[in-house]
Amino acid sequence: MFIAMNRFKIARGHEETFISHWRQRESYLDEVPGFVRFNLMRGPETEEYTLFASHTEWASEAAFSDWTRSEAFMKAHANAGKSPREIYVGPPQLELFEAVL
Repeated sequence: MFIAMNRFKIARGHEETFISHWRQRESYLDEVPGFVRFNLMRGPETEEYTLFASHTEWASEAAFSDWTRSEAFMKAHANAGKSPREIYVGPPQLELFEAVL
């Protein structure tokens, strides 16, 4: 199992805009071999931002890597830059994990 997570710091008061963007987004993940599951998770809040994480589970690191070079990836990210920049407190942070147990 391989997990890819992007952490997003969303400016307070813009959480629903961010969630709405993800609800309306077509991910095309169901078309990709090795894709297992997706979750968008809401985390802790500070005075400045609310932390969110997109979480994808893959059968293997190779499946994730293949997806990043696929047409489905290009289609899914075609509108990624269209959400308003002011909702973000810094860029997303990608974290990759391989299951060891």
